[in-house]
Amino acid sequence: MKAHTSETQSTITPEKALNFLKEGNQRFVNNLKANRDLLEQVNATREGQWPFAVVLSCIDSRTSAELIFDQGLGDVFSIRIAGNFVNQDILGSMEFGCNVAGSKLVVVLGHTKCGALKGGLDAAKIEGMGMDNLNHLIGHFDPIIKTIIKDGEERSSANADLLERLNQHNVKNAIEEIRKQSSTLKNLEEEGKIKIVGANYDVETGTVTWL
Repeated sequence: MKAHTSETQSTITPEKALNFLKEGNQRFVNNLKANRDLLEQVNATREGQWPFAVVLSCIDSRTSAELIFDQGLGDVFSIRIAGNFVNQDILGSMEFGCNVAGSKLVVVLGHTKCGALKGGLDAAKIEGMGMDNLNHLIGHFDPIIKTIIKDGEERSSANADLLERLNQHNVKNAIEEIRKQSSTLKNLEEEGKIKIVGANYDVETGTVTWL
């Protein structure tokens, strides 16, 4: 499988880009990795890159977008931050990927058993550990937690149902924030030039489901 070129990227629609990732994850789950010469792809991309998708995922070591979607060099822009949420810098990276470099798809990829979201649920415990920057990071999830938690429900990472609800809502919230905070990406989506979608990776099975 060869690296994408300007010509091949120009023929990719948002729907086709999404199918590339769906097919890649199916190969990953079935352990049928596509045949790639990575050194050849290094040479093919030395003058430029033409990725077809931007993937925002968690820093979790099990959620590398290139691996779980079975993609090669030059195929995807991979943005990673604990808890896969958006901020201005990440939005700027997405705008570059789509409006400058020509990607046709934005994926917000959450995953089961997310440590960052567990930290958000256990914030009271973590606050006493003296990690100011980590406390700031997990604070991003507090508004969502307060919205979805039920009366009398245990706020704890041990509450598996709450953790997974938080995971799903966190992905949906990130998509809402992309559309709200980036008129560039919102307009590209409304014009049909890109798609913005959510997905969830199961760390137990390797399967990606699309939200």
